[in-house]
Amino acid sequence: MNGTSESLTERPLDEGRAALRRVRRWLWAFVVCLVLSGLTAFPLETETRWLADVAAGPAAPLTDHLPALREWIERTRDGIADTNARYPFLAYGTDWLAFAHLVIAAAFWGPIKDPVRNVWVIRWAVLACAGIIPLALICGPLRGIPLYWRFIDMSFGIIGVVPLLVVLRALRPLERPARAAAVAG
Repeated sequence: MNGTSESLTERPLDEGRAALRRVRRWLWAFVVCLVLSGLTAFPLETETRWLADVAAGPAAPLTDHLPALREWIERTRDGIADTNARYPFLAYGTDWLAFAHLVIAAAFWGPIKDPVRNVWVIRWAVLACAGIIPLALICGPLRGIPLYWRFIDMSFGIIGVVPLLVVLRALRPLERPARAAAVAG
């Protein structure tokens, strides 16, 4: 009898620990992607030069069939290079963009440490991912961004929200006992 009751109480604990490990893995993946995204906002001139070289190279079947994409990549490369040569202070804006990504990634230390208590950060990040879509749809046309590129931008919000929704779903069963303990305590 004693062995049965112990196994019944250990099972929820083991399931809870496994759920927390999964949640933390997803959160770490999200943080790594935020950091990488932030770091890539620093060397834009180098990156766009590299991308234009790849798009114009012999192994560029996609841009061979989509000349507008190649033209956009080359225009972007030229615009960034010209702006950096003539007005380098404007790149300071993308430095702040990179910094914002790194700060947001740092904010996930709380959810990684205690995801149940800091679930609000995850919910806030879901809203931020959703906000990418209206930003791209409203500001993109105002800035002359082609529609296909706005879809690429919107995909960051769509892809980014997936691990966050997985985390929120995994946290639901863990939140119930925490709420009950808070009410009882």
